[in-house]
Amino acid sequence: MFSVRQMRYFDILATTLHFRKAAELARISQPALSAQIAEMEQRLGTPLFERTRRTVVLTDMGKRLLPRVRGILNGIRSLEELASQRRGILQGRLRLGIIPTIAPYLLPILIPELRAAYPELTIELREAVTSKLVEDLRLGDLDALIAALPIDSDGIAAKPLFRDRFLIATSSNDIDILTSPMTQESVALERLLLLEEGHCLRDQALAVCTSVKQRQLVNYGATSMATLLQMVSHGMGLTLIPEIAVRTEASRNNVRILAFADPEPSREIGLIWRRQSERREDFEALATTIVDCGRRLLISADELDDLAA
Repeated sequence: MFSVRQMRYFDILATTLHFRKAAELARISQPALSAQIAEMEQRLGTPLFERTRRTVVLTDMGKRLLPRVRGILNGIRSLEELASQRRGILQGRLRLGIIPTIAPYLLPILIPELRAAYPELTIELREAVTSKLVEDLRLGDLDALIAALPIDSDGIAAKPLFRDRFLIATSSNDIDILTSPMTQESVALERLLLLEEGHCLRDQALAVCTSVKQRQLVNYGATSMATLLQMVSHGMGLTLIPEIAVRTEASRNNVRILAFADPEPSREIGLIWRRQSERREDFEALATTIVDCGRRLLISADELDDLAA
């Protein structure tokens, strides 16, 4: 009765309850999405959504249809994954999501490794904040994602990969004398620069600096780690930097990198996928490669001493 495409659009709209957001997730225009939903309703002879100028709500029929549609979509994904597994480990298409505070540092090492080890693998990458990637994963638009753990979402599995320490980055010309190792209490909170809302690294930075108050923060939210480090290098403040970003960012910015005293704050990088996925062997092989690449990004004690000087 309905096409797979229509059922997917219905699932996305039922999740977001917002036509514009659903159209963006489905990567179609809003009128095209509305037309597909209207066609489904016409075939059923009853509305699936109640629409007002401000709200979209599932009707009783929509609520009854939703679990059946999701069951069909999950079954189709399982068949696709099973067919992929029969071809061998990490062959065919893999749609991989990755958060912005990991992507620029891990991908230049990871992608060549995967291409060399698995030449039949086609990788499609998507970079976005964690919440967006988790939603894409749940809707079947991604096969797996790389992000900081934990992820609070039903129906997903996660495999920890490696620990990524947090360090402090400050300008090499900073007139304040900062010594390493630092304590979390010694961070100059009134000079702390953060990524904009939505980035998990912002929340992690606030968790590390437990005594920070919102009124103390520099009123600027950067969109990337590179922007933050440019600001830091020009003496506009200091920021937390993940260990995996240190070599790249320190080489192109005028910064000092300082370690925290034990226990050092850190984040756990993990690989996340749908719990019902048939591609567990693929994800185990992918995780092994990511662990190897991630370890090569970590900083030795001697390197850190040089960067702190």
